[in-house]
Amino acid sequence: MIYIIGEIGQNHNGSVDIAKLIIDAAARPVHEGLFNLDLKPMNAVKMTKRDLASELSASMMAKPYDSAHSFGKTYGEHREFLELSNEEHYECYLYAKSLKLDFVETLCAIDCLSMLKLFRPDKLKVASRDLTNLPLLEALAETKIPMILSTGMGGLREINNALDVITKHHKDVAILHCVSQYPTEPRNTNLLSISYLKKHFAEFEIGYSDHTIGISAPIAAAALGASIIEKHITLDRRMKGTDQAGSLGPDGMNKMVRDIRILELSMGVEDIFIDPSVAGSKVKLERSIASKRDIAKGETIQESDLHMLSPGDGVSWADRNTLIGKQAVQDIPANEIIYNRLVS
Repeated sequence: MIYIIGEIGQNHNGSVDIAKLIIDAAARPVHEGLFNLDLKPMNAVKMTKRDLASELSASMMAKPYDSAHSFGKTYGEHREFLELSNEEHYECYLYAKSLKLDFVETLCAIDCLSMLKLFRPDKLKVASRDLTNLPLLEALAETKIPMILSTGMGGLREINNALDVITKHHKDVAILHCVSQYPTEPRNTNLLSISYLKKHFAEFEIGYSDHTIGISAPIAAAALGASIIEKHITLDRRMKGTDQAGSLGPDGMNKMVRDIRILELSMGVEDIFIDPSVAGSKVKLERSIASKRDIAKGETIQESDLHMLSPGDGVSWADRNTLIGKQAVQDIPANEIIYNRLVS
């Protein structure tokens, strides 16, 4: 089953209550009405923990931040407003678990590992910007918690360097194709990178972290073999915040999960065959050999006497030689199926 992660990121806008409402939306049952399918919802939600002192310079913290999405006068104040404490992350973790969702954490600094004193996330996500932060990767890998690498700002060299560090400690690693453009333009999405990663890193799980608008890219990624799909989620795409517009609201989440789950059911096996479910349609709609004219009992049937009509429960054109040259054992009206039992 494809592992679907709803990335809350900073879309909680500094509020545990909003974070819980987003978790509620991620856990909402998914139902397809036409075939009466109850489909598995998202598998996990993801949150992010930063240690601003370990990430931003003093000048960056003090820089005025004049934006419609700003939660503070300076960039530092803005970022601090959006941070939840370790205890608040733990509260969200417990809430997600109560709804049977996994909980994934992006820890953006070594000091953020203090959170692990409170709880152990199901997976640790490495943000694209930290793919080259090898000291952080070393510290995360030492926990032996399964890890997910996002490759939005790295290429083959950066991926290999990261894996060299992590696999000294464990090999439970997933690699996500990603493009760190928010939102990502279609021409830059390059979903075939998923196929490349599956070929060159076959020993690892391969997935896709999406920043495009809509749900077509993650569904296509699933069809290409991505076993993990990550997508930003929110309560309302019109909310204040830089990631809100590029996220999925509750209806979008439902549609994406529905379509990915239906895709999973649709993939089938690598073979070609007539599925038993089409038997009724095959009889009703296919064509069989039929009489082009009235054929009297005892007449020899010629190819010129034949054409094709529905239903499809008679002789196929490929098997017409089982009829040609045979004699009718009874009168056959025009435009009726000529079954084998009608000739000898």
